[in-house]
Amino acid sequence: MKETNLPPESKLLASSRWEDYELLDSGNGAKLERFGKFCFVRPEPQAMWTPALDKKHWEAAHGVFAGSVEGESENGNWKFSGLSESRWKMRYEDISFWASATPFRHMGVFPEQAPLWDWAAECVLGQNREINVLHLFGYTGIATLVLARAGAKVTHVDASPKMVKWARENQVFSGLEQKPIRWIVDDVIKFVRREVKRGVKYDAFIIDPPKFGRGPKGEIWKIYDSLPVLLKECVALLSEHPLFVVFTAYAVRISGVSLSCALSEMVSGRGGERNAGELVLIEKSKGRALSMAVFARWQASLKES
Repeated sequence: MKETNLPPESKLLASSRWEDYELLDSGNGAKLERFGKFCFVRPEPQAMWTPALDKKHWEAAHGVFAGSVEGESENGNWKFSGLSESRWKMRYEDISFWASATPFRHMGVFPEQAPLWDWAAECVLGQNREINVLHLFGYTGIATLVLARAGAKVTHVDASPKMVKWARENQVFSGLEQKPIRWIVDDVIKFVRREVKRGVKYDAFIIDPPKFGRGPKGEIWKIYDSLPVLLKECVALLSEHPLFVVFTAYAVRISGVSLSCALSEMVSGRGGERNAGELVLIEKSKGRALSMAVFARWQASLKES
């Protein structure tokens, strides 16, 4: 039988470490979640079942995002009831951060990402050398802070000045001001190309792109067109002994298998372990798994790292 390039293992990843977040219930195209001390209802097209909790739980939410959502675009607005703070404190393990109901229905944190934060931090903690990490599409910086706390040197890149400001506030809130983090507002492809020209090398990559986006100067990001370009550029940034690479994708018709094959091309000839799968949230109400994103990741073998 002809050898294939399929990932050797497909996984479902869910975090059991959250205290400040819960998926309380889901169904009828929506999810009921607790972010810290407040509860919210947001659209979730994949919740194609019947909610387990009765209406009174859903109606008691502090905020409801009303309208439809398609990919990364927003076609609706928030309706609040009893939300007493525009932003509030949350924690994940030893990382503190601010949460807020944004106009794009996001809350400043993607809780399903937590298993990847933990995995990446464990990769870093197992090293006796400084690990230089490039975090592209860094959002509000929780993954950046987790890795910095684990001992990595992190370059955090995002096209939104507002998100980078939020991330830096999270850094202060977590007491990690002295950690070696570079905060960059830039178009990711332009930044990566400049780093290639400078001869900069990175030991690890976190790449978490949106379906669609714009750079600071109006640069267009479309994941199907732009991601292959970005990955080819990133190959030149790999250090002599890279440690890990992880991709995620949301709200797009991309499978973990597809991401894994793209990842395989990026780390070709470097051995190590590669797998792919889905990031899921587990309901408190009925224990159903709600798939939120796909991922692919690669880690060097202990001998290689």
